[in-house]
Amino acid sequence: MPLEPEQLAEIEDLRSHPQPTLRATVPGMEAHLYHARPVLDHGFVRVIDYMGDDSAICQAARVSYGKGTKSVQNDEGLIRYLMRHWHSTPFEMCEIKLHVKLPVFVARQWIRHRTANVNEYSARYSILDREFYIPQPDALNAQSVVNNQGRGAVLEGAEAERVLEILKADSNRAYDNYESMISDEGQQGLARELARMNLPANIYTQWYWKVDLHNLFHFLRLRADAHAQYEIRVYADAICEMVKDWVPAAYAAFEDYRLGGATMSGKALDCVRRMVKGEEVTQETSGMSKGEWREFMGVLNDPA
Repeated sequence: MPLEPEQLAEIEDLRSHPQPTLRATVPGMEAHLYHARPVLDHGFVRVIDYMGDDSAICQAARVSYGKGTKSVQNDEGLIRYLMRHWHSTPFEMCEIKLHVKLPVFVARQWIRHRTANVNEYSARYSILDREFYIPQPDALNAQSVVNNQGRGAVLEGAEAERVLEILKADSNRAYDNYESMISDEGQQGLARELARMNLPANIYTQWYWKVDLHNLFHFLRLRADAHAQYEIRVYADAICEMVKDWVPAAYAAFEDYRLGGATMSGKALDCVRRMVKGEEVTQETSGMSKGEWREFMGVLNDPA
């Protein structure tokens, strides 16, 4: 069960006492409130609160940039202008607060985005549940032979079964020892803040994560990318669906210019210009290294 009984009771209480408001609301986002979107085997993402909408972005831009945006006649066009020219502060006028349940090793990746307010479940005060992320068979990959931080082919047959059994057995054995160390059973028991060190990185934690839209887009640009680690990418994908309902014009611009776009170096842009003129360009004549050329051709031939 993704949500604990106490959390479900809190949600039901909030749902039964709706509050009138004069602030801007978004019907699509209102529908996400009080609903947890399942992610992985025990995780979820749910919207706790949000502030602002597409019009708040435009309102801030027209105050901030004035003359520079007067030629843009509508909100959608203005938002695309802002995204296209990398204006950031108007997008900071919108904020969202999420409740996320995720494996610890995913949380340690996520927390590297140091542009949000975070409050995490404390294993110093509370006892963590016996819930571990165990990958589905199609997410069990071998180490990539060409990328030190990537995955290769999916493990199959006896090897996949062996790995899954190790993951399950080690997780449960570590938790058994964790329970044993903190259990009093007539004795004092080890402090929770010490006992937690024995828990594996695939155990689940929870946090509240509040971030403005500009920094959220930066997070999503990296973590919703096809090359991001699967276990964090599925959380980013879930958040993308929420943001799409919250600020549809801003998300469409983000999807076009960031997720679907590409940034090129001066050398890469020069190669494109030469190709457009019909000139044959190779890695040797491009001025790029082999790695740069490989990435450049990847953008031209297969953006994903």
